[in-house]
Amino acid sequence: MLRRILALGFACAAASSFGQLLTDIDPNWKEVDAPPPPAVRTQGLIPLETSASIALRFGVDPASVSVGADGVVRYVVVASSASGTVNAMYEGLRCNTAEVKVYARHNPDSGWVPVRGAEWQPLQDRPNSRHSLVVARTGACMGRGISGTASDIVRALRSPAEARFDRR
Repeated sequence: MLRRILALGFACAAASSFGQLLTDIDPNWKEVDAPPPPAVRTQGLIPLETSASIALRFGVDPASVSVGADGVVRYVVVASSASGTVNAMYEGLRCNTAEVKVYARHNPDSGWVPVRGAEWQPLQDRPNSRHSLVVARTGACMGRGISGTASDIVRALRSPAEARFDRR
């Protein structure tokens, strides 16, 4: 009997979540103009644990994290190599659609360069940028919603995995 009650509860929750997901995706959604990328900082970054690259270390600049009026979480992620080369990307996440967009790339020679024709890409389809998925899963998104304010996201990114969504 208990198994049936639990199964029914899980089924109702899943159906409710799916219905909520469908209503959360607004067909009239419009992206606001992204603010220009901030200066690249290499100090005080929040490290990201990615298994995609042994040669690169990734970190998010906590001062760059913002949540736009359009529901996009924007941030700068810095990639540094063992040789000392530093590159950065100014990205946006849409938690409700599980998509990411790169607005600009920074390299030491040219500074910030806007990405021409940047499009929203599914998070799962970017094998060379697992860092975006890590940002989404470890701080920016909670399911298909934003984890809260920019400071909530920074706090979650800094927290140990087992304490990330403890709101006490």
